[in-house]
Amino acid sequence: MSETYIEIQQADPKELFGLNEEKLEAIRKYFPQLRIILRGHLLKAVGDPTHLADLEQKMKLVLWHYDRMNRLTEKDVERIFEQDPVEPVEPTPASTAASVLVAGSGGRQIRALTAGQQALADACRSKDMVFAVGPAGSGKTYTAVALAVNALKNKEVKRIILTRPAVEAGENLGFLPGDMRDKLDPYMQPLFDALKDMVPYQKLLGYMEEGTIEIAPLAFMRGRTLDKAFVILDEAQNATRMQMKMFLTRMGRAAKFVITGDTSQIDLPEKQPSGLLQALKILADVPEIGFVRLSAEDVVRHPIVTRILHAYEQAAGQTAPVQLSKPKPCV
Repeated sequence: MSETYIEIQQADPKELFGLNEEKLEAIRKYFPQLRIILRGHLLKAVGDPTHLADLEQKMKLVLWHYDRMNRLTEKDVERIFEQDPVEPVEPTPASTAASVLVAGSGGRQIRALTAGQQALADACRSKDMVFAVGPAGSGKTYTAVALAVNALKNKEVKRIILTRPAVEAGENLGFLPGDMRDKLDPYMQPLFDALKDMVPYQKLLGYMEEGTIEIAPLAFMRGRTLDKAFVILDEAQNATRMQMKMFLTRMGRAAKFVITGDTSQIDLPEKQPSGLLQALKILADVPEIGFVRLSAEDVVRHPIVTRILHAYEQAAGQTAPVQLSKPKPCV
């Protein structure tokens, strides 16, 4: 008799196998010759070496599937253990593959819901640096985070870095309790919320603890070279010209940069020009950079939000959104 241990890494065994181990019980049915016991994050199996080797191979596919899809059903177990694929294959229909950005928490498929979001996804696949400009609620940051998580799962990058300029939007951070980390945590919360939709909570905490996923203020990017990373600069309209240049020149090898912002919500002091507006003008002719304009039609919040945006544009005398210097489709 031999034994083997399979470590369940970056996955909660209860989420993987179920509260009552129903999925593990389904696995045991395919290996009646083995004694399979779950102890915390270790799966112990005892039996014939040949059967143990087969179990190890199948469990690699199980863990791969869970890592990609964030769920494991008894039907998934049946598909994996009754077939013998050379390479694991995602159970995503070809007809919907183009709009599916990533499998979120609980296996929910995160999709591009509008033409603008799909344009952003397409641009990120073909360009290493993309500017995405649009109103609040148009899904520019959410889409970018989904693409970042997918790139991490596909091992296209080794880490994800999400950053924002720490500019107060009409409120003073100095009056918030706690140290600087406590003051900044609520400000960075929207990025964390997006990640929670796409990565199981315990796994997300593990990623953040080991530095695979980092959320930090823009000032923390100074002096760094960001290699093999998917980096998102959110709320870029509040970056100064100096900060924007600093950030864009942090790009290292095999990196992907996405810069998102809303040019109608600049919170900088009146005498401080937005680095995003400058970047959109002076980089418009760089062919390696993609530009995507999202509009009120891409807003996926409550329908009244679209009406609110149109009303504010009318009140401000805006007949059309601010145009990029070269309004053209981004491919």
